[in-house]
Amino acid sequence: MEKNVKSSGTNNTNEKSFLNGQINWYPGHMTKAKRMMQENIKLIDIVVEILDARTPMSSKNPDIDELAKNKYRLVLLNKTDLADPAVTKKWAEYYRDKGFYVEEINARSGAGMKNIDDLIRAACKEKIERDRKRGIINRPIRAMIVGIPNVGKSTFINSYAKKACTKVGNKPGVTKGKQWIKLGKNVELLDTPGILWPKFEDRNVGMRLAFIGSINDDILSITDLCLEFMKFLKTNYCNTIAERYNIQEKDDVVSVLYDVADKLQCIKKGGEPDVDKAAAIVITDFRSGKLGRISLEKPEE
Repeated sequence: MEKNVKSSGTNNTNEKSFLNGQINWYPGHMTKAKRMMQENIKLIDIVVEILDARTPMSSKNPDIDELAKNKYRLVLLNKTDLADPAVTKKWAEYYRDKGFYVEEINARSGAGMKNIDDLIRAACKEKIERDRKRGIINRPIRAMIVGIPNVGKSTFINSYAKKACTKVGNKPGVTKGKQWIKLGKNVELLDTPGILWPKFEDRNVGMRLAFIGSINDDILSITDLCLEFMKFLKTNYCNTIAERYNIQEKDDVVSVLYDVADKLQCIKKGGEPDVDKAAAIVITDFRSGKLGRISLEKPEE
């Protein structure tokens, strides 16, 4: 059988822009969210930016650095359980060298969370000392939580607060408005919706964000996305697909995807392999960690 994989998903300009090397997805609520962040930044002492540990550069919104200039900064590398630990260590050092306070965390399990209070206070020590000299003791530190969609902001806040303060979802765009959340006497958090930036000039940035689910799957061809992901694995984490699905490693990723469909018994009516369904399974397995701990970029790149 000739193996021609056709693009699935919606045939619209967003998908075409992805296939041509650019993704341009910027819903109206993101414009509103950015404006809200600009209006509230004057109230903030420290900006806490959550990055996906698998993509610590691609998941860092360049607009945040401009928004947060002259503010204390804390970078949290979240979902460390899904990322290559050796690579994550390099990213932590990379951002410390840039002058950020940094912590590696897994908000879902709570790993690294106990250090957050101390890091916020350390980052804000000059502000705390200024307050002390003015006779202001224990005034709460006001922190703005920022991050692109689906990096785990809501999960982090709920874990930090030790209660359900925000809605949590596995799709981007769950948080739609700002929320002030008081944590004891020491910290007040301003949660904000996840925002991307209007256009990705680098094709690889757009693809990495699509891999981790920060871009709405509905505007993408999951099959094309999966093939790109499998090409990345072949170069950087060889045999991952073969070992996970107990198939033979091959040079042609299209043939490998057909083999995955056969192995998983993803079959259309008429007996033809359902590669679209197989592709969706592969992407889901990556996002949930079933393919192992995989980092999509390295500082030296």
